[in-house]
Amino acid sequence: MKLVLILYLIINPINDLDKIAKINKAKKEAEQAYLAKNYTIANEKYLYLRDSLGVKEDKLLLNLANTQYLLNDSISAQKTYNELINSENNIVSSLAHQQLGAMEFKNQKYKEALEHYKSALKKAPDNQDARYNYELLKKLVKEQEEQQQDQQNQDKENNDQQNKDQEKQDQQDKNEENKDQEQQEENKEEENKDQQNKEEQDQQQQDKEEQEKKDQQSEEQKKEDEKKQEQPNSIDEEKLKEMKISEEKARLILEAMKNNEVQYIQQNKRKAKKKKDPNKPDW
Repeated sequence: MKLVLILYLIINPINDLDKIAKINKAKKEAEQAYLAKNYTIANEKYLYLRDSLGVKEDKLLLNLANTQYLLNDSISAQKTYNELINSENNIVSSLAHQQLGAMEFKNQKYKEALEHYKSALKKAPDNQDARYNYELLKKLVKEQEEQQQDQQNQDKENNDQQNKDQEKQDQQDKNEENKDQEQQEENKEEENKDQQNKEEQDQQQQDKEEQEKKDQQSEEQKKEDEKKQEQPNSIDEEKLKEMKISEEKARLILEAMKNNEVQYIQQNKRKAKKKKDPNKPDW
């Protein structure tokens, strides 16, 4: 050990001794703060070691990532863990995968969490925490998938039932609509029929009134004709005036015509009593 230190001092300048002292001091202070759960100071010391003193030790970076995680600095923690999953130290790599799995689980990304737990077991099969988390999460994911499948089946059944109910309702609505339409058509037909009957009745009434009017006119004409027949010798004064014949003279003319008509009728009666000679023509 002394030989190694001597050789180191020979090869490296004296300033390196000061750097080593600073590194050892910062490591001790960071570890003490970490164990005391004073994560803010621990984080500052680990960042000082990594960024200022250039320390890239896997275990130190793992503590830095854990500190960042505990301070709820998820972005920085995830970035540091992702740097450590490629570590040649399988234990460190397994722990980094394990923590990434926990972060994915917290974000309810269960499949991604399972992959990290599986990778943690591949790196370190003896990592019991990773195994427990893997088995528990695997069971949880399976139950969740089954629940999702059951929910999908239930949703499908509900949708199918809703579709059937909707189809049934649509059919009922259609039947009601057809029924209403048929009723409207029947009502319209009844209205048309009533209208037709009314028109027929109106026409019959009109025909009846016209016939009564014609009958009345005919009756009046008949009475007028009878009146004329009953007064054949009546004298139309207006016509006499037009013909310039006095009423007395016109009465004499009518009497003469009446006498001539009577004589004509009597003569015809006498002729009708004579027997016809069958050997002679009628004329």
